[in-house]
Amino acid sequence: MTEAGTIQTPRTMRASVLVRPGTVEVQDVQVPVLNSHQVLVKISAVGVCGSDTHFFQEGHIGDMVVKEPLILGHESAGTIVAVGADVPADRIGERVSIEPQKPCRVCEYCKSGQYNLCPQIEFYAAPPIHGAFAEYAAIEADFAYPVPDHVSDEAAALMEPLSVAIATCRKAAVRPGARVLIAGAGPIGVLVAKVAGIYGAAEIVVSDPAPHRREFAVEAGATRAVDPMSGEPATAGPLFDVFVDASGAPAAIQAGIRAVKPGGRVVLVGMGADDVMLPVSLIQNREIELTGIFRYTNTWPMAINLVASGLVDLDSLVTHRFGLDNVEKALLTGSTDPHAIKSVILP
Repeated sequence: MTEAGTIQTPRTMRASVLVRPGTVEVQDVQVPVLNSHQVLVKISAVGVCGSDTHFFQEGHIGDMVVKEPLILGHESAGTIVAVGADVPADRIGERVSIEPQKPCRVCEYCKSGQYNLCPQIEFYAAPPIHGAFAEYAAIEADFAYPVPDHVSDEAAALMEPLSVAIATCRKAAVRPGARVLIAGAGPIGVLVAKVAGIYGAAEIVVSDPAPHRREFAVEAGATRAVDPMSGEPATAGPLFDVFVDASGAPAAIQAGIRAVKPGGRVVLVGMGADDVMLPVSLIQNREIELTGIFRYTNTWPMAINLVASGLVDLDSLVTHRFGLDNVEKALLTGSTDPHAIKSVILP
């Protein structure tokens, strides 16, 4: 390990490893070796994301395929315990939230500020890059963001889904007075609702079939929450400026697009089927802008500020906590416990 300083880190660590779809095992693996620009973080908390569950159950997301053992987990935070040769040693002991990606920094996308689209990017838990369901993880020093003492470890880890919500609202160009429709009241949908309100949206309607999720969405800032299965129309009233799909459900995507006014925007965030039928003629005739979200860029400073200032409460998302020995249970909690919002691994 090429570190300038350290807090006596071991050479091996415990990690939850996806050995094949449907099977995770706790193994002793090598602690990551740092390059000169990296820091080693002792992981304190890791959020469980839908992508982790997809990889666990299906072994792939789109063209990202698990071909060899993989450590999942990318919503992470902890304390710096070692630094590379070019990183100031005084960063040791810092509590940080991890932006879990390593772009090349020299391609056209990186140089234009779209480093999330870098074709050489290394992202935690995206095969073959290992993630953070482990005792330690390495990250580029400038992607380890200090967090204030009053921000909890769990909230520091959940800066990642908050960053997805920030990137979504930026892409959707949410502005003061906007009417926003969101399909799906999981963690991302709820955080999009919260951030949309911070951006000044006047009406935020969330659609979800689960009663507790609808209630949680209203508590988080939605002005109305509806059950898409009840016949109550989410689209009652004027058409929306923005539709965000955080569900991945084809029917929700189709209905949401039809609810967008001419010149409005649609942002697809949720993971679902690879292919979905779309109302193309309506999109053309209304000149609706339709796009997706692939992670984020330059969102952590805003995310940390929103949480540190009290504008966003990430701790309230956490409903379940597990150790490394129970990662499989954590990965399945979203589908087995109807009251689950967000599970967190505490290594």
